[in-house]
Amino acid sequence: MRVAVVAGPDPGHAFPAIALCLRLRAAGDEPVLFTGPRWMGAAKAAGIAVRRLKGLAPRPGEDDADAGRRLHERAAHICTEILPDLGAMLPELVVSDVLTVGGGLAAERLGVPWVELSPHPLYLPSKALPPIGSGLAPGVGWRGGLRDGLLRAMSARAVRHGQSQRERARVGIGLPAADPGPAARLVATLPALEVPRPDWPAAAHVIGPLFWEPTDAVLPLPPGDGPLIMVAPSTAHTGVTGMGEMVLAALAGTGVRVVISQLTAPPADLPHWATAGLGRQDQLLRHASVVVGGGGHGLLAKALSHGVPVVTVPGGGDQWELANRAVRQGSSLLIRPLTESAVRTAVLRMLAEPAFTAAARRAAESATEVADPVRICHEVREGVPAR
Repeated sequence: MRVAVVAGPDPGHAFPAIALCLRLRAAGDEPVLFTGPRWMGAAKAAGIAVRRLKGLAPRPGEDDADAGRRLHERAAHICTEILPDLGAMLPELVVSDVLTVGGGLAAERLGVPWVELSPHPLYLPSKALPPIGSGLAPGVGWRGGLRDGLLRAMSARAVRHGQSQRERARVGIGLPAADPGPAARLVATLPALEVPRPDWPAAAHVIGPLFWEPTDAVLPLPPGDGPLIMVAPSTAHTGVTGMGEMVLAALAGTGVRVVISQLTAPPADLPHWATAGLGRQDQLLRHASVVVGGGGHGLLAKALSHGVPVVTVPGGGDQWELANRAVRQGSSLLIRPLTESAVRTAVLRMLAEPAFTAAARRAAESATEVADPVRICHEVREGVPAR
């Protein structure tokens, strides 16, 4: 089966798309990844056919700060830009990242079935949950129900505005205003990070996290036998800055070892009990006792999948939501704002209390309850309702 997988270049979205391509290829399919230039070389080296995802850059006069316009109007532009390349490969199925809506629109234009890939929990609104992004647990009792209802009403205007933007964007490229949505949704998260809802969509399937390492390098561990703390600053533009330096200052003299895993240049003048650089995180997590990082889904799910608890320092976007879910699950402590005292207290508490590691291991065990994304893709292609 020829499959086009469309995802933007942000690591939190490109990496799961690459991982899905590798799963499809291993099953005998022919995936082609449409993404930005940043990861095209690495994807090629992994044996994946790639095409440049055109239309990503803001156009002259476009307000990139308007999230609705960025999501919907640019999606229409991306659809128009990639349509010739997408059509030329004669795809039998399109998988489009949840933030790269243009892939799904292009599939509609071509009359090809498509599937949405959400590299995080399901963020569709629910009649029984507080608005996604609030970080709140579902309300309990009539007071909790009233609170959630009021919060949903307050966010409903923004939801309707986004729907209107989507409709105008669709009409502008020759599609009906009404959005039929994808044939299936692949929700690439741990079940432990999901929130039960009575209106879970029948076509949405939790498939477990999709991990891909952008390097084969293995970072050396610092000398000694103290507990290893892995620090992974957020890759999102909304993440907290200066995390590596702050954690080093906070943990000096505690007897721990620190390894900072990051895509950018490491801090200068590292102490002897620390190392830093680009290396395989899955290898580091085999030795780590605690992870310190932003609340981004990629790191959070990867750490929990290895049974390692996380001190989360959430930035913007969905990081606040995810960090609070992990706290409620018992595998995380949340810090905001980032201070030396808060980091030191949280890390030492996590090392001293085994309940955090036990909760992280329970989260890892929840991955046994997930669906197979390759099977779902094949069923969509064959016209079988995804189970």
